[in-house]
Amino acid sequence: MTPTSRYLTCAGRELHCLDWGQPQNPVVVAWHGLARTGRDMDELAMHLVGQGYRVICPDTVGRGLSQWADDPVQQYQLSFYAAQACDLLDQLGIERVHWVGTSMGGAIGTVCASGLLEPTLKPRIRSLVLNDNAPELAQAAIERIKAYAGQPPAFDTVRELEAFFRQVYTPYGWLSDAQWKRLTESSVRRLPDGRVTPHYDPAMVQQFVHHPNDYLIWPHYDAITCPVLCLRGERSDLVLPEVVAEMHMRGPGLRGLLQVVEVPGCGHAPALNVPSHFQWVTEFLRASEAGTGGDALG
Repeated sequence: MTPTSRYLTCAGRELHCLDWGQPQNPVVVAWHGLARTGRDMDELAMHLVGQGYRVICPDTVGRGLSQWADDPVQQYQLSFYAAQACDLLDQLGIERVHWVGTSMGGAIGTVCASGLLEPTLKPRIRSLVLNDNAPELAQAAIERIKAYAGQPPAFDTVRELEAFFRQVYTPYGWLSDAQWKRLTESSVRRLPDGRVTPHYDPAMVQQFVHHPNDYLIWPHYDAITCPVLCLRGERSDLVLPEVVAEMHMRGPGLRGLLQVVEVPGCGHAPALNVPSHFQWVTEFLRASEAGTGGDALG
């Protein structure tokens, strides 16, 4: 199964995405986390294609094969990511989508589904999966992420970089040796001095400096009217239980549209790479299409 690799100019910057599956099938946008790339969604995409979906996996601006920002202060923030998402769907001619977002990808999905930044997107988001993401994140975890993402290390060999990824992404849960290798090879770039480093623009972490409340998005969550599934890693230090409790009392939670699953064996964030993860996502998508929200989840 080979996806189509696409490069589109969205909101003025070139955006890369992988386009999996047949164009006539229902569409899922699968958006990665802060310092990652769309290749993190390979396993989920392959599974969903087998279930009859088309899956679009972008690299966020400044990550992977997408262009880096020429104005980091303005372009490394959720409003710009949402503008690019809107442009991406327009250019691909996609009218309605399910959205699966890991961490930052879930926050992008939240602001898209709210319609507060891009009003035309609200009716186009059929359902939203938040993979270890919430409208309010634990500050201690944000500081941890800033510490490793803001100053990416460099190594002499790719094997050393893989060892680093295995350490820092231990909370992802189980990955096979082949998956760790692909995670590394799909997110590595070589520096002018010959060393290797993670494939993203270190300036993207300045989002937390110039837009310190960018991930405090309760008004967006409150405005969501589509079904929402929150997959919370049972050991997550980013999505706290008290925040999940508040989610049940507001927005889609108050409307009976929220389902929450505690994912065993994971922290931040589940890798979406094993059968149980696939099952939760697929059952939620099917239930959303049937108009039963997440009620069909076991």
